[in-house]
Amino acid sequence: MAAHVVAVSRSAAHTFSKPNEPSIRLLAGIGVEGDVHAGATVKHKSRVARDATQPNLRQVHLIHGELHDDLLDKGFAVRPGDIGENVTTRDVDLLGLPTGARLHLGETAVVEITGLRTPCQQNNVFLDGLLAQLIGRDDDGNVVRRAGVMAIVLAAGEVRSGDEIRVELPPLPHVPLEPV
Repeated sequence: MAAHVVAVSRSAAHTFSKPNEPSIRLLAGIGVEGDVHAGATVKHKSRVARDATQPNLRQVHLIHGELHDDLLDKGFAVRPGDIGENVTTRDVDLLGLPTGARLHLGETAVVEITGLRTPCQQNNVFLDGLLAQLIGRDDDGNVVRRAGVMAIVLAAGEVRSGDEIRVELPPLPHVPLEPV
């Protein structure tokens, strides 16, 4: 099956989980219409406290549905939207994409991947032990973040469950994702 959207979610308040919606509207340069993290400048509380004028590189949070499968296999029942993502995907290697990769979601929406999401302690409040499943180390001791990617919106559009996803890679050389 082609890469596709599994679910879309948003929340108007600073809540850990985001309820699923039939569709969400992405607004260019802003994010998800009606979502607390939408805006041209940072909206995450910790980033606002540091410098509220920073550009918002975290307008849209995407998680690969395969992460939910893996977590379930390990005893963590996590569903789309539960850990704050706006878009849950399937059959896209989000964590393997380079910085600047573009995802065409549905008919018109386009997001550009800005970096990795760094999971926080709130994951353990949601489900005890979840944080250790989302961040770890590889065989060389490097930190591995598995909590999805962040993006900005380049082109507006409606996104819904079942929409096809098309990946557009940036020109070479590719730059690996870093936390944003």
